[in-house]
Amino acid sequence: MPSHPPFTGQFIFEVDGVRIGAFTEVSGLQVEIEQGAGHTIEEGGQNEYVHKLPGRIKWPNLILKRGVTTDNNLFDWFRKSSGEGFEGNGGSLERTMAALAMVDGQGMPMRVWVFYDAFPVKWTGPKFAASSSEVATEELEIAHHGFRVGI
Repeated sequence: MPSHPPFTGQFIFEVDGVRIGAFTEVSGLQVEIEQGAGHTIEEGGQNEYVHKLPGRIKWPNLILKRGVTTDNNLFDWFRKSSGEGFEGNGGSLERTMAALAMVDGQGMPMRVWVFYDAFPVKWTGPKFAASSSEVATEELEIAHHGFRVGI
């Protein structure tokens, strides 16, 4: 089995072509097709299996983590999607196209995921303690209506 070196790159997140930032950790990058009640058919005379049918597709929220930076693009996008930005758009949410690129140590894209109708739903800032030597981190949670894979 070929061995692969550990991934040492980062994840670049963009919204409508504007770079929101580089992140070091990503979770929620998954898709699930529901199964279960209402998605099976028990055929008379067929006792070896039950027909399974695909159900609704579920896209969990994407969660991005990184060290705190001085760049404000993340907050600009968050403001645009909530509060005064939301009201200023006639009470309508401006859903955007977002892209998450996994880049190697030289900044070359290895894989890209494009998200439809993305909007931020939660930001969590760093926890502060004078006695702590941990890096100050922030977390961004994003809702979306699915993704496709590129590169």
